Amino acid sequence: MEEVIIRQASEKDIPNIQEIAFSTWPSAYAAILSKEQLHYMLDLFYAAESLKGQMKDGHEFYMAETDRYTIGFASISQINEDTYKLQKLYVLPAAQKTGAGKALIEFVIERVREYGARAIQLNVNRHNKAIRFYEKRGFVVIKEDDINIGNEYYMNDYVMEKKLF
Repeated sequence: MEEVIIRQASEKDIPNIQEIAFSTWPSAYAAILSKEQLHYMLDLFYAAESLKGQMKDGHEFYMAETDRYTIGFASISQINEDTYKLQKLYVLPAAQKTGAGKALIEFVIERVREYGARAIQLNVNRHNKAIRFYEKRGFVVIKEDDINIGNEYYMNDYVMEKKLF
């Protein structure tokens, strides 16, 4: 396995973020979301202007790279003084099960610890097999959340949390 390097992203990375999202979402969500909802959500969350807005609003993006490729990304934002949220974590399908996702999650957990956070939370679709990935890293379900994202679509999620102290 090639070494995975994690670095902070900038607006210059938006095309790579989009490429990873558009490559990852169909395999991650095909069995969970309709094709129409999947495209609606990709357009909503990953349009260049949307990503620029997220960056301007304090979301920190991190890229996972090997010597040859950008293979994944994650983003975090602060919820309150004690808690951060893992907003996104995606790894290209071809790079899954290589340790890249684990490297990204460990990196962001360490980053929010450095910021003095006492917990990190995330939302995950209630039917997403990634739930087990997060449970292995100490996250527990703390509640269910049904979020209206417009166009009569909902995100039916678990909110998961990991205590950091």
